[in-house]
Amino acid sequence: MSLGLGVENLSAGYGPTVVLDGLSLEVPPGGTLAVLGRNGVGKTTLLATLMGLTTLHHGTIKLGEQAIEGLPTHVRNRIGLGYVPQEREIFPSLTAEENLAVSFHEGGWSIEAVFDLFPALKERRHNTGNRLSGGEQQMLAIGRALVGAPRVLLLDEPLEGLAPIVIEALVEALTRIQRESGVTMILVEQKAELALSLTRDAVILDRGRIVFRGSSAALKADEATQAQLLGVAAKRR
Repeated sequence: MSLGLGVENLSAGYGPTVVLDGLSLEVPPGGTLAVLGRNGVGKTTLLATLMGLTTLHHGTIKLGEQAIEGLPTHVRNRIGLGYVPQEREIFPSLTAEENLAVSFHEGGWSIEAVFDLFPALKERRHNTGNRLSGGEQQMLAIGRALVGAPRVLLLDEPLEGLAPIVIEALVEALTRIQRESGVTMILVEQKAELALSLTRDAVILDRGRIVFRGSSAALKADEATQAQLLGVAAKRR
């Protein structure tokens, strides 16, 4: 069962440096949220803060009804936060199957279910992580989160640097994950149009603060706002 996630008045960063400045947002159970913005505005820091990987100056983070801002990262993972970092961070010396096996948690997706989701990865199940392509490594990073029984899935730019055919496969997989599992999903992505197609709601960050919040469909149709806050709509013309 998915859980909602909310943050209130969140201020966080790295040591004394503040990156997120009084940020508040809420994602309902089963909701999907795109987090957009130019480079360096705090998108990755937001996900890292949710996982307990930054310096929290003040604010609250709730997973369902439980405050988790004081919990260590591994506990946040065990109670339902699944994290797919931008760097993927798979184990290079383990096979794809072993990467999934060591991450399995009761109630998570089975290894075979992950391979059904990613047939290309199934063909490489006995390859070590350092012998997988970038796209296969991304599939493995997502699969590793799924076997950990996530109730909220945090994805940091999963489509970055991949070939169009791989992006298409990943978009289909993310759509299927949400449809079949109903997991709450927070997606950080530079490809705004794809992110908005995959989500119900969206926020845009600038300098660690939310400068837009609304439905993904409305933002996708609003090229003026995209041009102003993201600088992407004009490029599509």
